[in-house]
Amino acid sequence: MADIKAVVRARHPDIVLTETVAHDRTANVKSVSEAGTDPTSGKFFYHIKSSDFSRFEDGLREDRTVGEFERVIETRDERAIYSFEYTDEAKLLSPVISAANGVILDMENDGRAWVLTVWIPERTDLVHLWDYAQQHDIDIELLRVNEYASLGETDAGLTDSQREALLVACEMGYFEEPRNATLGDVAAELGISQPAASGLLRRGIKRLVVSSLMDDGRSE
Repeated sequence: MADIKAVVRARHPDIVLTETVAHDRTANVKSVSEAGTDPTSGKFFYHIKSSDFSRFEDGLREDRTVGEFERVIETRDERAIYSFEYTDEAKLLSPVISAANGVILDMENDGRAWVLTVWIPERTDLVHLWDYAQQHDIDIELLRVNEYASLGETDAGLTDSQREALLVACEMGYFEEPRNATLGDVAAELGISQPAASGLLRRGIKRLVVSSLMDDGRSE
């Protein structure tokens, strides 16, 4: 068995936030992968860059995939972090990946399309994503794929503690949307503090990404 890191491009008007980035063409949207999410709140966090946040928020108000939203943090370089709640009309790819025990490491808009970086235990499990896309008329394209030995059998740059934390979090549903386990649940299962668990998960995800990028001939 070989786990993989795949980069895919998906496009459909009902993928969450698509209407917003169509309204504000200066907007760059990138998921905050390390953000903790309370599974009962349904809030999801994104890094946003825009030349006009008022225009961006006008797009949010007209976007049928977005419910409540909040500008959480704003910096001086046209960047902010927003929290969003999705509506039932939003098409979400993350539950499909989660059902195959995979993780979306990154999500970023490319115009009105979305580029997702996905880690998944078996290459054949990508078929579930393609089946979902076909059933919902989502245009999808595989841009790149890197293959590894199984996460459970090789370090891929991970320490034993990072690998264990990632596997436990995945099995408990921490990476699903909405999450089926909190950071506190994962920490309790590992027998460590929440800050320690958060650090292991962040560093582990970073190592998976860096490992795959190095395979593409690039370094950190």
